[in-house]
Amino acid sequence: MTITKSTRITDIAEKHPKAAEILMEKYGMHCIGCYAAAFETVEEGAKAHGMSKKEIDDMVEELNKVLK
Repeated sequence: MTITKSTRITDIAEKHPKAAEILMEKYGMHCIGCYAAAFETVEEGAKAHGMSKKEIDDMVEELNKVLK
């Protein structure tokens, strides 16, 4: 699985715990356990947390490095 901006947050949490940990600890996206996370994409969640397009792109790149 490759993580993209359109990957649902819950898919990451369920399939890649290390990537989910990075989302929470480094990027402050504690919404992983939130009801909305079941429907929200990485990009939607990141924008809700005030992240810029560049920050989102960098985050997605880092998450994919963890998967390799």
